[in-house]
Amino acid sequence: MAAQSTLRHPQPTDRFSRLFDRLYEKLITSVDSWQHRSPRSKRTTRLIAALALTLTIITTSYGGYRYRRRKRKEREEGRTLVRMNSSKKLDDGTRVIYVPYKDGQTRRVTIHPTKATTFDAHRRLFLNPPVQTGMVRDPSLGVPSSSIKPGMNLAFLHQYMSLMSIMVPRWRSKESALLVMLSVSLIARTWLSIFTAKLEGRINGDLVAAKGRPFLKSLCLFLGVGILGASENHYIKYLQAKVSIAFRTRLTRYIHDLYVNPSMAYYKLHNLDGGVAHADQYITQDVTLFCDQAASLFSSIGKPLVDLFVLNFQLYHSLGRFGVAALLTNYFTTATLLQNMAPPFGRLKALEGLKEGQFRALHSRLIANAEEVAFYAGGPTEKVQLERGFKELRTVMQGLYKVRVAYNMLEDFVIKYCWSASGYLITSIPVFLPMITQLAHDRTTARDTGKARLPPTTDDSSSSNRMTQFVTNKNIMLNLGDAGSRLMYSMKDLSELAGYTSRVFTLVSTLHRVNANAYYKPRNRYPELYSLADVDGTLAKSFDGVRLENVPVVAPALFPMGGEELIESLTFQVKAGDHVLITGPNGAGKSAVARIVAGLWPTFRGITARPRVTGEDGIMFIPQRPYLTVGTLRDQVIYPHTEMDMQQADRRDAQLQIILEQTRLGYLPEREGGWDTKKTWKDVLSGGEKQRMQIARLLYHEPRYAFIDEGTSAVSSDVEGLLYETCKGVGITLITISTRASLKRYHDFTLTLGLGDDASGYEFQRIGTQSERESVEAEVRELRDRLAHVEEWKRRRDEIDEELKQVWTVEKEEEAPEEPESNATEGQI
Repeated sequence: MAAQSTLRHPQPTDRFSRLFDRLYEKLITSVDSWQHRSPRSKRTTRLIAALALTLTIITTSYGGYRYRRRKRKEREEGRTLVRMNSSKKLDDGTRVIYVPYKDGQTRRVTIHPTKATTFDAHRRLFLNPPVQTGMVRDPSLGVPSSSIKPGMNLAFLHQYMSLMSIMVPRWRSKESALLVMLSVSLIARTWLSIFTAKLEGRINGDLVAAKGRPFLKSLCLFLGVGILGASENHYIKYLQAKVSIAFRTRLTRYIHDLYVNPSMAYYKLHNLDGGVAHADQYITQDVTLFCDQAASLFSSIGKPLVDLFVLNFQLYHSLGRFGVAALLTNYFTTATLLQNMAPPFGRLKALEGLKEGQFRALHSRLIANAEEVAFYAGGPTEKVQLERGFKELRTVMQGLYKVRVAYNMLEDFVIKYCWSASGYLITSIPVFLPMITQLAHDRTTARDTGKARLPPTTDDSSSSNRMTQFVTNKNIMLNLGDAGSRLMYSMKDLSELAGYTSRVFTLVSTLHRVNANAYYKPRNRYPELYSLADVDGTLAKSFDGVRLENVPVVAPALFPMGGEELIESLTFQVKAGDHVLITGPNGAGKSAVARIVAGLWPTFRGITARPRVTGEDGIMFIPQRPYLTVGTLRDQVIYPHTEMDMQQADRRDAQLQIILEQTRLGYLPEREGGWDTKKTWKDVLSGGEKQRMQIARLLYHEPRYAFIDEGTSAVSSDVEGLLYETCKGVGITLITISTRASLKRYHDFTLTLGLGDDASGYEFQRIGTQSERESVEAEVRELRDRLAHVEEWKRRRDEIDEELKQVWTVEKEEEAPEEPESNATEGQI
């Protein structure tokens, strides 16, 4: 019967032996057949093998040559693009940039743009959250309600999973592979922990039983496993850092695509929406902390969970059901206690991040306006504001640390000491109550083999086995306690992660709102007039000219407040060659017209039409405050182009020199050291040079239309006229915003704002017409009337001076001190 059972169910070793025998017989048969071939077939085989080897060598050499040539070309291209401060754009919109690396080398980075369909799919997650999460969208704001505080709730789960859909876009992505590798490493580390615990128990058992050779073998094996364990720990940390960098790369590029795009969300977020203050702190600091916490979540929670499951299963075989039940009871009791007594770390961490951003913004504002503050000698006032911001931050941090210290004291006592005491109590069950564990083993063995085990003996081997079992159970309990403590600590980290998640989710949802213009009118009340939910106008970007038809000029306020109306309805049109001067008093809305045409401010009513911003047939805007970019002197002239764009447009440095000569800046390349010189140009160039540099950009791009907002206020009148005539000579239609009446000679029309009793009227007329001459004559008559009273004003001024002199003389005589008598006596003597 036994023989038949063996034949029917062969052992794995027998199967392997028969398989090896078959393979060996096939190998011998093929060798014998090859040896018995004819000499001609052998020569043919050798010739084919030689040809195959030669072809392999040639192909490999040629492939290696092409690979080295491609790498050399890529290095040269990388150095060139780094020097040019440029990037390479592919046909599908992908950009290839090179970043400096060690020893003068470069690294290639490929940036794939986020598809519009991806934004459309994600918008429902960030603007329309599920109702059961409690984040019901506020219809008056267009975003999820902010009444949900950061914490461990369904809202946090929805926010975290929404952000994970960005960081891990698909299963076959790089991030998925890293997470799989991290999970496998965590499981391998758990297996090493169990194997090490058993090995330590065997070492102690061999030591008690005085078995020398097994003891040395186990010790050597322990050292080998220790090398693997140490390597595995650091490899897990390395993978965790890789996951964090991968998460941050995905999330940062996604935010940049929403933040810096043609819809100008970087401007509207701060000037129109106001949903997120200090976006730089969100993008640079909060995203980093969130990605670090999210990456550590897999190791801080995943590994303890795996350890708890595997180690509890291992203890079940050694301690029985009673020990595992006691252990689980201890876990749930302490977990419930710590969870109920845990402070709201997520809410406190979010508040700390908010105060950190505000304190950082105060310093950034002082750096950006250092010169103005220095002129006003406003250092003491700025210092008071900085101290106030730091005091608010310190108060929040002190409160957080106080709460954290008290909670950590309780947590350490419960986890380290209470768990250790309960662990020793549970591991002593096989020693003091052997019948409980023996009964469990008997039931398991009887179920598996059909017969019970013999009771334990009391000889030395039994003592050695008890020692081995106790040490093994103790080590497993220690690992189990460490896993439980890490799981408890991770709950606190999870609460902090909830705070970071709330801030990053708020940033992404606000950016989606700005890009989608998702501003909704409330149902229960009328919206604020001229709020972002009240935009019904049209902005057309394919018109040959500039046209405003019944457009109210409104200075918008942060949503959901309403804006301030400057002009009720503005209508005018500029065609090619019709140069317009927009003038008027301060606050009349001159710069507001440029902002509406540029699309920075919304068109609340009517129609705004203009050309596209890019291209020779487009329109260009010269802002009131000159902007100088980071880069070379060449980059200042060709901005926003790069040197690569300049070469593709077949433009050369000689042409740039001609442009600088036209704007009276031809001395700059020689003075500053050449076109490739890199400096902080906003500190190098003077105010007039900055404004002339903006005109040089205008001459480089040569658009068909140009808005110039006080672009020559720091330039002398003779150079100013030369700049305007040069721009008109190359075919640029100028729309100038200025209060200088001398600029009328370079324009054909004037748009005067701020007329009427309420200063909301305007007048658009051709320069040189009868009405325009009459208005000038009226202004001249007014000036002559004022000049007629000059002599009277001078006489009145002299009278006032005489009266003041008499008053000052009397006061000085009254305040003059009398000489003491001692001095008079001394003088007489």
